[in-house]
Amino acid sequence: MKQLVCVIALLCTAISFSQTKVTGTIVDSDNEPIPSANVVLEGTSEGVVADFDGNFIFETEKNPPFNLVFSSIGFTAQVVEISTNNQKVTVSLEEEHTQLDEIVLSASRTPERVFESPVSVERMGIQQIKATPSASFYDGLENMKGVDLNTNSLTFKSVNTRGFATFANTRFVQLVDGMDNASPALNFVLGNLLGMNELDVASVELLPGASSALYGANAFNGILFMRSKSPFEHEGISAYVKGGVTSQKAAGTNEYYDLGLRLAKKFSDKFAVKGSVSYLSGTDWYATNYTDVNNPSYDRSNPAFNGLNIYGDEVATTLNFDELAGLPTGTIGSDVVSRTGYNEVDLMNYNAQSFKGDVAVHYKPFADDFEIIGVYKIGSGNTIYQGSNRYSLNDFLMQQFKLEVRNDNFFVRGYMTTENAGDSYDTRFAAINVNRYWKSDQNWFEQYAQTYIGARLGMGTGNPLDYQTAHNLARQAADQGRLLPGTEAYNTAFNQVINDPNLATGAKFQDQTKMHHVDANYNFSHLTEKFAEIQIGGSFREYNLNSNGTIFTDYDGPISYSEFGAYTQIQKKLADERLKITASGRFDKSQLFDGFFSPRLSLGYTIGESRNHNIRASMQTGFRNPTTQDLYIGLDAGAAILVGSSPDNLDRYNVTRTLSTSGQSTTGQTEATVYGRDAYENAFSLRSVNQGMPTAADVELVKPEQVTAVELGYRGKIKDIVLDVSGYFNRYKDFISTENVLVPLYGQVGDNSLSLLALQNGDYQVFQAYTNSAVNINSYGVNAGLETKIFKNYDLGVNYTYSGFDFDESEDPDFRPSFNTPKHKVKASFGNEKLFDNVGFNVSWRWSDAYFWQASFADGNVPAYHVVDAQVNYGVDFLNSTFKLGATNIGGHEYFQAIGTGYIGSMYYLSWTIQP
Repeated sequence: MKQLVCVIALLCTAISFSQTKVTGTIVDSDNEPIPSANVVLEGTSEGVVADFDGNFIFETEKNPPFNLVFSSIGFTAQVVEISTNNQKVTVSLEEEHTQLDEIVLSASRTPERVFESPVSVERMGIQQIKATPSASFYDGLENMKGVDLNTNSLTFKSVNTRGFATFANTRFVQLVDGMDNASPALNFVLGNLLGMNELDVASVELLPGASSALYGANAFNGILFMRSKSPFEHEGISAYVKGGVTSQKAAGTNEYYDLGLRLAKKFSDKFAVKGSVSYLSGTDWYATNYTDVNNPSYDRSNPAFNGLNIYGDEVATTLNFDELAGLPTGTIGSDVVSRTGYNEVDLMNYNAQSFKGDVAVHYKPFADDFEIIGVYKIGSGNTIYQGSNRYSLNDFLMQQFKLEVRNDNFFVRGYMTTENAGDSYDTRFAAINVNRYWKSDQNWFEQYAQTYIGARLGMGTGNPLDYQTAHNLARQAADQGRLLPGTEAYNTAFNQVINDPNLATGAKFQDQTKMHHVDANYNFSHLTEKFAEIQIGGSFREYNLNSNGTIFTDYDGPISYSEFGAYTQIQKKLADERLKITASGRFDKSQLFDGFFSPRLSLGYTIGESRNHNIRASMQTGFRNPTTQDLYIGLDAGAAILVGSSPDNLDRYNVTRTLSTSGQSTTGQTEATVYGRDAYENAFSLRSVNQGMPTAADVELVKPEQVTAVELGYRGKIKDIVLDVSGYFNRYKDFISTENVLVPLYGQVGDNSLSLLALQNGDYQVFQAYTNSAVNINSYGVNAGLETKIFKNYDLGVNYTYSGFDFDESEDPDFRPSFNTPKHKVKASFGNEKLFDNVGFNVSWRWSDAYFWQASFADGNVPAYHVVDAQVNYGVDFLNSTFKLGATNIGGHEYFQAIGTGYIGSMYYLSWTIQP
């Protein structure tokens, strides 16, 4: 079957006034045409792309003699001298296992070879997608060098590079055809929910590290670029069907299937349309870790038990049995007692589903490179998100609308992203409020205390019970009539709670936030090519927060704010085009913060007689604006109230709490109200309270985070081995973090009396404040990869990643870095796309070192793990089909990548893909 390749057309100039014309055909060693091969005038960006039969027509104002460079993904580039006008050539390209000659756009916003990229870049093309043993191309990103893919759910996987990873990964940007497909309210990407249909993927590029100089705020840890196929170049009907099973000890064996369809039609040289749709369904990984969060060695007999994947048992209080019974202190004592919780498996919707669809209209009014594109994208589904709590996202809907005008030298695009949380809910609050639905906390704890006191004193029996037996009896009495999962009464209560957006009584997650974005770029290369390649660009973005007061403090209506940026870049080749200098800079300004300038300077030098070694160095700065949640959240998450630190947010959030008996006698009041501002101006640090020396928290309002990044690297070919090695060092300033603080319900912190008494009486509220760490944080690492062929035509690739970080803990003992990245990772792949006629295979292996996971949901150690995936494929040419039999996590050694998620089991699948 012909290899399908989609390469974005290279910049060309003044074609209509060409003086020299060259025609010809590009073929492989078997004399088969190579579709979509590149034809470029050497030393320029002027070029064309061959058609599906390998034919091309190249026109230029330049007079012969000159050289044309012919290249295509998976083949060695060849230079051919053109000596006369109207010359016709046939060019044969040899297959090449290296990807160094592949064209990327992301590193410099202009087409260039991977080999010459000024910074590290990873790429996945159509052939790599075909070869991946993973169940989808998106899952296959995990095999890339330096990439972490953290599994939150079967349908939600978070991509990250260079550390500081969470599922709410706001440091990593994902662009689909230039559109940021992050959730507008959450500010992070929900995996491939609004991503791409596998049939429509032309290429995937990943740019690790800071990239603010070209891409602005939040391009901090890296950017993932996904580009779709043009209907002008890839038309016809494509389809795939995958079926199989997932296997996990907790969930058992369950069916899994994935269907996709792509339609594209070129009606003329001016008009083409395309559309695609895909649907996935399966059973998610059950989360069944019932370890006591506070006391891992305890079991459920502990009266204060708080299980990791058990919810509702966070509701706890200290019962002073002696005080309640009027007994002398020390008679039967006091204990922290928690309500009985519900297992996550009884609260979560594990029916994982994903639906994606898109329609695009492409119009070229002059039948040349000037193009108008209109796009509509929709993504919906059921998945699991783990943040402060575990959320069941049901019928979560995101949509994008884009209008873009472009040619080879410029683009202007505007798009809007909208979201609707659908029937999503917080499982922790679902459990808490199902409990309260049938019995209030006050009544439950009163019954517990009465029963425990009576049992310890032997009331009615004259036979006092021991400590544990009395607690067991008290829980049984308080739980009498408790709603049991699976019963009609439980289902009624549960459905009422998850459809109620008031977290005092319900659990529904409500949101209809929008984002508007416009960006533009102009490349002056066709005017300045004799001097340098110069381009300018800019962007504008506006957020419209609309959660009806359930996430943000938008009680009185939506909250809006905006940001804009502008950049320029100059790129110049010197020293016989061996030295490539790239300088860029960008200025960004948020409505809420001062402006920030992000420069970048990179050097690349090609050495060797054959020009097959390249050394690169770059230095750049980057920044990250606080997210919408950092600024405007106002959410009671149970364990703490999350309150954003935008100045106009501080007085918008308030909460009223009932005072303890001691507090009521002290103040003469039964209730007290505290505000979001108190978290920043009248609070104790949690650490100091835990150490028994309460001191005031020093929490400043959040501001943008900054990084200075330095990278050195080498790419090259040594005999039959291709090497790519890089090292980086990042220094962060004003690292955005959170800090838990205790706000006394009465008194002023520092008064040394009333506020301390509030702590003693338990009259305080825990807040999670958004701020910046005052300490400098360093991260550093090394990525090294090699690829070669062994046994003539077997592909072998191995890569290694080292990741580290450090900071002076004594300068900020409350800082929680959440690095969440293994120090060592090794990945390897072995395969042959042509084992014999129409049969290929690929095996991948990944090993991860143990690491510490630190997040708002829970902290803990993640053990080392290794995973083996494999696939074998068979092509049937007359059907334009490929059949693939694959398996992930062969051997079933279940593992997890974050504390609180379900263990990842195995998947076995068979797929049939039809592509013309």
